[in-house]
Order: sequence, then C-alpha cells, then structure tokens
Amino acid sequence: MASPSSVCPHCGAPLPAEALVCPACHRVVDRGSDPDPIGDGPVPDETVEPTGEQPREPVAARGRPPAKAPANRGGPPPPNPFAAELTRRLARVNQWAEGAEPLGVEVPRLPAWAEEAARSSWNPEPWAEAVRGIERIAQRRIVAGFEEWQKRTRARLTRLEAYAVDSRLERDQIEDTLHAARTGDIAQALATFQQVDRVVSLKERHLDQAREELERVVALLRDMQALGVDPPQDPTNVEDDLESELRAGKLAPLKQQIRALRLQAVNRLKAGLPRYIADYGDYLLEERGHGIATELEAIELARGAREFFRGHPEEGLRRLRALQQTHGLPPSRTPHGGAGRR
Repeated sequence: MASPSSVCPHCGAPLPAEALVCPACHRVVDRGSDPDPIGDGPVPDETVEPTGEQPREPVAARGRPPAKAPANRGGPPPPNPFAAELTRRLARVNQWAEGAEPLGVEVPRLPAWAEEAARSSWNPEPWAEAVRGIERIAQRRIVAGFEEWQKRTRARLTRLEAYAVDSRLERDQIEDTLHAARTGDIAQALATFQQVDRVVSLKERHLDQAREELERVVALLRDMQALGVDPPQDPTNVEDDLESELRAGKLAPLKQQIRALRLQAVNRLKAGLPRYIADYGDYLLEERGHGIATELEAIELARGAREFFRGHPEEGLRRLRALQQTHGLPPSRTPHGGAGRR
C-alpha cells in the first residue's frame, strides 16, 4: 500500500493523495495550508454548499429568535388624524372672517406657524382646544357686530317706511340673522345678512335717485324764474306735489311727472334763454366800455351757454344763476329798472 502523502490538519489522520475531505473526521482539507499551528481543537463546522443555494445558518445562531430590523427613521411620519379636521375648521373660520368684513368685525385666526405645528403634533388636543377658543371668540364678535348692524338697519328701514316702502320681510330676516348667529349657525347668519343688506341698499338707491331727480327739476324751475324765464309751473307748488308722490311711494308715476316737467322746462328755455344770453353779453360789453374788467364774467357766461346747448340744462342754468348772483342782472331785466350790479 502506498504511504499517505499528507495528514489531516484537523485530526492528524493520514489522507489519501488528492483527498479533499478527511475520511476520519469528514472535514474539508485545505491542500494549500499547513496543519493548524494553534491546535486548539476543531474549527466551526463549515460545509461547502452548492452554487445557487442559500448558505447554511451558522451553528452559533441556531435556536435564537430572529433579530428585528431597525426602524426606518428617515421615512415620512404616519398621517396625523387631526390634520383633516383642523383644515376643515380653520377654513370655516376663514369664511366667517371674510363674511364678517362688511360688519367691521375682525375675526381672530391661527398663525401659519401654529397651523403647521398643529398638523404635525402627536398630541392634537391642546391645538383642538385652541381652535375651539378661536371659534368662540369669533362667534361673540360676530354676534356683537350683528347687534350693531340691526340698530343701523332698523333706522334705514324706518326712513324707507316713511316713503311707504314695504320692509316687513327685511325686519323678519334681521331677527332670523341674529337668532342664527346666537345659536352658532354663523354661515347661515352671514348669508341672510348679505341678502338683507343688498335688498335694503337697492331700495335706498331707488329712493335716493327719485329724490335727486325731484330736487334737480325743482332747482331748474327756480333758476328759470330767477333768470326771468317763465317756468311751466310754479316751483313751490311743483315741489309740494312731487314730494307728496314720493312720500306715498309712487316712484314710477313720480318719475314720469318729472320727465314731462323737465321736457316742458327745456322747451321754454330753448325759446327764452338765447335772448337772455344776448342781453347779458351786451351788458358785459357796456360795462367793459366803461373800463370795468368783465373777462371772467364773459367766460362764465359762455360756459353756461355751452353747457345748456350741449344738453345739460341744469348745469348751464346753475352757472348762469351763479353769474347773476355775483355780477347782477342787466338793467333791462332788473326789477324797477335799477342798477345791474349788486
């Protein structure tokens, strides 16, 4: 028998030539190394596994529970359940703030940094209480604003009712607005408030337009009378009649009367005003011949005539009336033939 070419580095048993596994201890033999110089017993079991398979679990790790994977500290935090509710309630407070601006009420709001902190907080209860506090303060301020608005609007309605404008519905809606605000339905209160304010403003605008037209036509008749042009009707009687129509709430018939009266006055002015302008121009020329400076008066006379013939009779007569009050009437138009300058 041939002598062995080497011995096992693990157990010292003779090894056949080119043997890779010791027939005695069944351990892998490293042909490129010498026997273990330390000689402290067998090394941990290491078995060569076929290519493509998972390596065998080390002996030291067998029987132990698997270690937990470390938490992913860099990932996004889980969503805060309070964030959606916070967004909804803050949006509602913002709507209150915008709706309460016409009342002159300033509604408190949560700062931007506080909103961000509340959305990311793991203890949302303190922030929820802060939002509830803001809502309570906003409600108190809005209710106080509605109470002041109620006083102002009632006074406006009293004026409308003096001109026979029906406002019973608006008075009921004012009470509904206050009731909704006091019970916490701020959105409904603001919606009703806007509707009432819009309707009352519209009625006031119609009334103010009618009164303005009445005053303009009465002023036109008075200016005609002052300039020596006979008006179609006596201004005092016309003012009383039109005021009665306005007080009765008859706005449509009133506007028809005003239009008809204004048309009559303009037709009379077209016939009589050119003669007045010519007489006044001669008057200014005569004064200028006596060394009196009348350039400014001549300019104002020309402006008044221009406004009238451009279709603005009220403005034209207003300028001519002002000129007459500051410079006087021509002698031919002065009562009892007195001096023109006053």
